[in-house]
Amino acid sequence: VRNREGEEEERVGFGPKTHTPTAREREMGEGENTEIETETESEATSTWSLGKHTQIIELSETLTNGNLSAKIEAAREIRKMVRKSSSSSSKTRAKLAAAGVIEPLVLMLSSSNVDARQSSLLALLNLAVRNERNKVKIVTDGAMPPLVELLKMQNSSIRELATAAILTLSAAASNKPIIAASGAAPLLVQILKSGSVQGKVDAVTALHNLSTSIANSIELLDASAVFPLLNLLKECKKYSKFAEKATALLEILSNSEEGRTAISIADGGILTLVETVEDGSLVSTEHAVGTLLSLCRSCRDKYRELILKEGAIPGLLRLTVEGTAEAQDRARVLLDLLRDSPPEKRLTSSVLEKIVYDIAERVDGADKAAETAKRLLQDMVQRSMEHSMKCIQHRAASCTPSIPST
Repeated sequence: VRNREGEEEERVGFGPKTHTPTAREREMGEGENTEIETETESEATSTWSLGKHTQIIELSETLTNGNLSAKIEAAREIRKMVRKSSSSSSKTRAKLAAAGVIEPLVLMLSSSNVDARQSSLLALLNLAVRNERNKVKIVTDGAMPPLVELLKMQNSSIRELATAAILTLSAAASNKPIIAASGAAPLLVQILKSGSVQGKVDAVTALHNLSTSIANSIELLDASAVFPLLNLLKECKKYSKFAEKATALLEILSNSEEGRTAISIADGGILTLVETVEDGSLVSTEHAVGTLLSLCRSCRDKYRELILKEGAIPGLLRLTVEGTAEAQDRARVLLDLLRDSPPEKRLTSSVLEKIVYDIAERVDGADKAAETAKRLLQDMVQRSMEHSMKCIQHRAASCTPSIPST
């Protein structure tokens, strides 16, 4: 799991055969043989002038002019240098980039040597973390074509390192259109289907990052992403940041007929969305109800019973009171679509709220009307939920075959 911008401070390992830096190692410079720096500001400056600057220049020259073995060692040393810099890691990243190490590292991504690809990829990951300029530089220097090729490799460790790199780079706004146009999205969807748990999480976050800047984000995804997204949503906590990203992508997919069909036929797909409406965060509930609304709006006759069958009413009623403004509006519209009565005979949620407010104003006065109306509506929601549960239980009991006594 990563933060909302796609940084790696919470990243888990990639497997036993490759030592991939953990979140804290990459972000804070912790790792093997790491010591806590206790230098004063002047001592740190002196250390830079006497030691690191010379070392950085030598590493840059080796990456440009050295043989393959020397380049691999230089890339590994860059990774170690950033990790061990601790409090000065930001300065280290900037100095390394200024020395010109990014371009030769990007070139190494296309090497036929697996060690060269892996060492350069890890070095670039460390340089990109928490450094917007380096993220942009890596992409403008041509990293996307080789990263896309790495996503196609059979080596799962390399493939998921490439996924992590694309996630990190997609946090920079100016990179998003370039990454979206690179052909990476379909390959990230493949990671959703067959990657490790961490790889799937990274792929979801990268796709979410890209979707926030694409004018027509539905073109970024195809319906094949629906099943793995729903499976991941089933397994995660509905109020988590990951659930927010997964439901956002599902809402995008619900804007196409293929996506809606996939959601409706997925095993437990609609139920998972209903559970997210009930248990999700403010953001994930908004996306989940938006997805259900998209289904019902597209063809009420086709989707209404499917949604009702999963017991959506209680969660939607609660959402009209407790959700974001957008979620409340969506829940009201969806509730109207789910009712049996024809549209012209329905008492819309907005009319109901107006009636309740008028009653509250007459009872408690204008000063307390809003508070009283909210309390009355909450009581109505609670009573409606209890009634719905009784109906569901009654329906379930009527469908249960009786066992004859012997």
